[in-house]
Amino acid sequence: MDGALPSKRQNIHRRQTPMKYRSRSALFLLPLAFGPWAARAQDPWPNHPVRLIIPFPPGGSTDSQGRLVGQHLGELWRQPVIADNRPGAGTVLATNTVAKAQPDGYTLGIVVSSHAINPTLRPNLPYDTLKDLLPISEIGVQHIILVANPSLPANNLQEVLELARKDPGKLSYASPGSGTAHHLVMELLKSRTGVNIVHVPYRGGAPAQQDVMGGQVPLLMDTYYASEALIKAGKLKPIALFSPKRPASVPDIPVVAETVPDVSATSSVGLVAPAGTPSAVIARISSDIARSVRTKAFADRLLTMGLDPVGSSPQEYDQRIRGDILKWAPVIKATGATAD
Repeated sequence: MDGALPSKRQNIHRRQTPMKYRSRSALFLLPLAFGPWAARAQDPWPNHPVRLIIPFPPGGSTDSQGRLVGQHLGELWRQPVIADNRPGAGTVLATNTVAKAQPDGYTLGIVVSSHAINPTLRPNLPYDTLKDLLPISEIGVQHIILVANPSLPANNLQEVLELARKDPGKLSYASPGSGTAHHLVMELLKSRTGVNIVHVPYRGGAPAQQDVMGGQVPLLMDTYYASEALIKAGKLKPIALFSPKRPASVPDIPVVAETVPDVSATSSVGLVAPAGTPSAVIARISSDIARSVRTKAFADRLLTMGLDPVGSSPQEYDQRIRGDILKWAPVIKATGATAD
C-alpha cells in the first residue's frame, strides 16, 4: 500500500544500485587511467635517456662540443644524454637519422653550417630541411679565418688582394672541402672583389693545414680554433677573420668586412629535433640552452673548445637557417660547387 514502508530487500537494492554503477564506471575507466598513453602524458619530460646524434666521428671539435652540451643538459634534466656519432655524407646521414626519428623529444641532433648548405649542394636529400626538422637553438658559432704560410709576402687582406690582382690565377687557397662554409665564403669574397684565387679542396682541415705549413699552398681557410695554436707558434700567420665584427674572444685580428663590406660568415653549431616534437619540449630545451650559455662556467668551457656561445630561440635559429640557405644558394650555383 502507498503508506507502507519499503521492505528491507528494497532498501538494500537501492543502496547497492549506485555502488554497482560506480563500480562498473571505475572498471570502465581503469584502462584509460593506467594505459601507456596516460603514463606518458603524465610523466614529465624527460623520463628516460635522450639520444644526441652527432654528425662527425668521435674526437673532433664538433663531437667534443656536442658531448659537452649533452653532458650539461643531462645534468639539468637528471637523465643521461647519450652521444650517438653518425658521420658520413657531409652530415646528411646524421641529420636524416634525426628527421626519421620518433618526434617524442628523445632524439635530438647537432647540426653545423652544412645544414643550410646541403639543400642546394645536395638537391636529392632524403629529408626536407625546413619541413622535417625543427630548429631548437643555435648553440654557438666558430670563427672562420684566412691564414697564410709565413713566407707569403702579404700580411693583411688588402695585400693579399693586391697580390692576387698582380698575377691572376697564381695565388691559391686550401679549404677543408668543396661546399664547406670555408670554401663558399672565400668564393663570395672573390666574387665581390673580382680576384682570381684558385681553390684547392682537401678532405678535412688537418691535411690542408699540413700543406699550407709545408708551402705547397700559400693560403688556408680554417676555423680560428683549429689554427690558433699554429698561429701562436708562428707556423701560420693570420690574415683576416670572416666574422661580421671583431669577436670579443679574438679582438686583435681584423675582419674581412673592414676591407670588403658585407662579406662575412661564421660556422654555426646548433640543435634540431624531428618535426612534430611537442612545442613545450622544444621550448624547454631552448630555454635550458639559453640559460646555460649565460652562466660563466659553461660559456667559458664552450670558448675553450672554440665555440662562441649564442643560445638563440627556436624562431631566431629558424631565421638563421633560412637566411643561410638563401645566402649560399647563389654562391653554390655560381661556383659550380659539388659535394665531395
